[in-house]
Amino acid sequence: MTSSLISSRNAPVKATEQNAKASPDFAGKLAETQALLQRAATEFTPVTQASSLGAEDVVITHLINSLQLDIPVFVLETGALHTETLALLERTQAHSQAPIKVYRPVSESVIQFVREKGQDAMYQSIDLRKACCGVRKMEPLARALTGQRAWITGLRQEQSNARAEVPLLDESEVATKALYKFNPLAKWTWGDVWHYIATNEVDYNPLHDQFFPSIGCAPCTRAISLGEEFRAGRWWWEDEAAKECGLHVKK
Repeated sequence: MTSSLISSRNAPVKATEQNAKASPDFAGKLAETQALLQRAATEFTPVTQASSLGAEDVVITHLINSLQLDIPVFVLETGALHTETLALLERTQAHSQAPIKVYRPVSESVIQFVREKGQDAMYQSIDLRKACCGVRKMEPLARALTGQRAWITGLRQEQSNARAEVPLLDESEVATKALYKFNPLAKWTWGDVWHYIATNEVDYNPLHDQFFPSIGCAPCTRAISLGEEFRAGRWWWEDEAAKECGLHVKK
């Protein structure tokens, strides 16, 4: 799946100008997304949105606020996020009607990991990188989802081959965790996401203007180049099949 995110790096172009292009059936997709969020809020409580503060997630948070839904939002502040992401988090907390809760890793666990494995352990092996994700993301995620019946993510089918069959409502973990996962933007294109952001003047991470389509922790995220895959900037030193932190991996 080749990304068409970038046409030129010669002049700085806002991500909204570069990418906003609604698909012909965008109105139908938007209506479907709104209905799914309303269903989540009324039939699957308690429910929460997981936000990385990326483009997809700011769209979902904006929709939650616009529809005045009783859906709180949580952010995993890993201790290794970009300063631009942290600044957006502060702005979101200040302006969102929906409550924004921040979950951080256990500081003692982070200190011990860095002491034993090193500050740059994630570059040494996939196992060490996933161990870092475990400390900084997976453990806080488990706390964030405790007591929830459902959660909402910004997964889209277009993001990668591994996500090509992401459903609007994922029930694969109901039997083991009694947890539903809503993916309200599953059918949206990248152009749809940015059309919504541009049309509704949604605040977004300025790193998107610097060719970061997918934004995670600073040590594990870089800008992408013309022709690279959408998630090529995530863990770029690893094999494509390994590029998940564990948040959305099925056992």
